[in-house]
Amino acid sequence: MVKYKILVATGDSVFAGSANLVHLWLVGEHGEADLGKQLRPLLGRKTELEVDVPLHLGRLLAVKLRKQKGLLDSDWFCKSITVQGPGTQGEAFFPCYSWVQGKETICLTEGTALKVTDDTQNLFRKYREQELENRRNVYRWGSWKEGLILPIAGSTERDLPRNQRFMKDKDLDFSLSLVKELKNFAIKGTLDFVSRVQKLEDYQKVFPHTKTALPEQVRGSWKEDALFGYQFLNGANPMLLRRSMRLPARLVLPPGMEDLQTQLEKELKAGSLFEADFSLLDGVKPNIIIFKQQYVTAPLVMLKLQPDGRLLPMVIQLQPPRHGCPPPLLFLPSDPPMAWLLAKIWVRSSDFQLHQLQSHLLRGHLMAEVISVATMRSLPSLHPIYKLLAPHFRYTMEINTLARNNLVSEWGIFDLVVSTGSGGHVDILQRATSCLTYRSLCPPDDLADRGLLGVKSSLYAQDALRLWEIISRYVERMVELFYRSDTDVKEDPELQVWCREVTEIGLLGAQDRGFPLSLESRAELCRFVTMCIFTCTGQHASTHLGQLDWYAWIPNGPCTMRKPPPISKDVTERDIVDALPCLQQARMQITFTKFLGRRQPVMVALGQHKEEYFSGPRPRDVLKQFQEELAIMDKEIEVRNASLDLPYEYLRPSLVENSVTI
Repeated sequence: MVKYKILVATGDSVFAGSANLVHLWLVGEHGEADLGKQLRPLLGRKTELEVDVPLHLGRLLAVKLRKQKGLLDSDWFCKSITVQGPGTQGEAFFPCYSWVQGKETICLTEGTALKVTDDTQNLFRKYREQELENRRNVYRWGSWKEGLILPIAGSTERDLPRNQRFMKDKDLDFSLSLVKELKNFAIKGTLDFVSRVQKLEDYQKVFPHTKTALPEQVRGSWKEDALFGYQFLNGANPMLLRRSMRLPARLVLPPGMEDLQTQLEKELKAGSLFEADFSLLDGVKPNIIIFKQQYVTAPLVMLKLQPDGRLLPMVIQLQPPRHGCPPPLLFLPSDPPMAWLLAKIWVRSSDFQLHQLQSHLLRGHLMAEVISVATMRSLPSLHPIYKLLAPHFRYTMEINTLARNNLVSEWGIFDLVVSTGSGGHVDILQRATSCLTYRSLCPPDDLADRGLLGVKSSLYAQDALRLWEIISRYVERMVELFYRSDTDVKEDPELQVWCREVTEIGLLGAQDRGFPLSLESRAELCRFVTMCIFTCTGQHASTHLGQLDWYAWIPNGPCTMRKPPPISKDVTERDIVDALPCLQQARMQITFTKFLGRRQPVMVALGQHKEEYFSGPRPRDVLKQFQEELAIMDKEIEVRNASLDLPYEYLRPSLVENSVTI
């Protein structure tokens, strides 16, 4: 008889334990031992067993488990199993982090990461093949709208694999917080039907009380040109601004604007001319809300970077030129204050559209979903890249399914209150998808392409570049443990299938936009994996965390415009108020911005996941080094921000979530 000591860890979330007995098997290279119905898993507990096995198993390869059906059937969330005894080299660790449901038998392989080529005796071949076959049946590609990158199959969150659903603590927080916000909206919103906005200060009625000072600063300074320009650098959407290489062809300067032409050319020559071009919105069909036409336009803003780091607008063109029509009106800082203010508000509303759809939803949420589904379909749990990426997929599929069903669905929030709802938002996503490039998802390339490297007042650029570099070093160190040469990368069939699954299937053939179809070297692998992790963490955080700060004051980020863009500079405050959202639309915008933009109580910061997918000390040391570098960056941002009037925190590692969860 051979004695084994087994430690079974159950999750600590509500309902993670089960009343059912669990059947266990130990699988070794020389045979398999049936341990019988030995275990009743308890919430948050580690259950210890000592068993005698009548045969020599040799090296321990796997643990199999199956939950027995009882009178009261309940699922069980198993975190991991640890085994001590012969063939374990002291201790063998079997990561799980999965729900055990029904009568399915789950096979947990030992946590040492192995590529196909590492398994020279084919001991694990059948396990990896069976796991991938099962996964491909469960994780199926779906489709949402034609021309958009693919989501997970499933109409509602109930159709998703159980392992991708919210745990009960997250589910309760999400549901109760939503009910609370909707209750407040219902109580206060009824009065909005009889209240009208008479002046800009009336938006104070829907201004939320927040825990941070920035929304108050925005409300107090939103009319200032310096704050308007600052938002392109460090606001909710820092992804649009680029340095001008030439004067845009669409910027038509009519006679009498020679001085402006001279100023623009001077800034261009000095390398201090920047632009924010919203041409992606040109021709988008605007929404009709409660029988009232809404309006969308495609502005162009030219800005100059001052020696002190301030970015100031020079001219705003609200609409592109049309053949056979007079040149579009240009708005200048020297114009009557209300006319200039209305032009800036139009820009802010346009930025709201591109921020939420292109920068936030597409580049953050939908990209992360493609990466996660492709990984689940292509890489078995034994694979080192699966183990590296798995913590960054938590809750992404469910939050995206909820978004498709409630935010951008028919009769969703976009249709109800946003000027690009009722189809325009899908048009924007399709256009944005067609110009989504690999380089744009890699900050060193993206910032270089947009001319933002070295711009000291771009805190986003500094922090994004540094966070990318920290993630890149983490990935390089982990990859070096398992890939000793470029040949190892090229000869890993599962890795190549995964890369192709992302680019050719999930991204609908994005190789013409720079996404790789294969990975030919360790450097290419590291860059691709770094992009995946940064997309699921920093990319999303940089466009998510600022929503409440910058949109709490409605005139600074209106979700819709109710009047067409001005055709003269004879503008009054009444004209501005009539163009901005009505009080009910404003309250709806605040309700969902507050709900989705709040700090999450059930939150795992970047690199702080407790799940251990790797066995052995070396991967653990790499993760620890990653955490130490993140902590240094976090502290240095805290020190920097203490001396700033407008602190930039959206890429502070302690605030960046480890995955897209909201």
